[in-house]
Amino acid sequence: MVAVAVFLVFSMMFLSGDPVLLLMPPDASREEIAAFSKQMGFDQPFLVQFANFAGKLALGDFGMSWRFQEPALNVVLEKLPATIELAVASLILSLLIAVPIGVISAVRKDSKVDSFSMVFALLGQSIPGFWLGLMLILVFAVDLGWLPTSGRQGWQYLILPALSLGLALAGRNARLVRSCMLEVLNEDYIRTARAKGLSEWRVINKHALKNALLPIVTIVGLELGSLLGGAVVTESVFSWPGVGLLAVQAINGRDYPVVQAVIIITALGFVLINLAVDLLYPKLDPRITLGRKSAGAS
Repeated sequence: MVAVAVFLVFSMMFLSGDPVLLLMPPDASREEIAAFSKQMGFDQPFLVQFANFAGKLALGDFGMSWRFQEPALNVVLEKLPATIELAVASLILSLLIAVPIGVISAVRKDSKVDSFSMVFALLGQSIPGFWLGLMLILVFAVDLGWLPTSGRQGWQYLILPALSLGLALAGRNARLVRSCMLEVLNEDYIRTARAKGLSEWRVINKHALKNALLPIVTIVGLELGSLLGGAVVTESVFSWPGVGLLAVQAINGRDYPVVQAVIIITALGFVLINLAVDLLYPKLDPRITLGRKSAGAS
């Protein structure tokens, strides 16, 4: 996946236009432009340029940022902690909202609580992120004056962007938790646990929720990976100094090395997170490991 991302991002940057025209002053002569293009290697064929780029990339060299005049990798790594902070906070907030709503909706299926919860989930998925962010700013920052509107100078600055992202995720996750719980609640071992006289609280928490976690963990892993590179709108609305805002600024300024570094690092992070989720499966469901062992033995 990372190799495909490397090739695609380089291809898109190559086809988007000649970067020499942006890097050279407007009054540069043709001779100066040709000399600079040769010096930077922009006059070489596509495959030669890609081979040079891939070779440097293998050594951790993403090139120099044309805007910041420092290694592109350093520019991205400086912004990465802010994006990780926002992604983790949004994900935790969404789970704190979604898991109780999903469990209660499943336990009280077809009740008014279930209907209300699913309306909330549908609204969370349907409301555009940029509109929700602007409304949060209008209410909590402009009208009430409780929270700051932009920047990253303390925990107060994290609340609105995390809430904007977390509410959208909470709607989707609530529906997922409800669906997984409904499937598990119909299993034979749940009926057996109830027949033994176990309390409903213990049946739900110890048996049902634990066995419903596997698909939830999968989706959470995918969401965390996508948030590392997909919080562009939220970071732009709240001027959150993360990778998403950096990517927008780099694209507008056609700072190709930074754009390439953002996409490749995001793809690598997505792969590593999914690998961590795969390694977590046997901890949640030992049958996965036993299944693999038995398959190998046969």
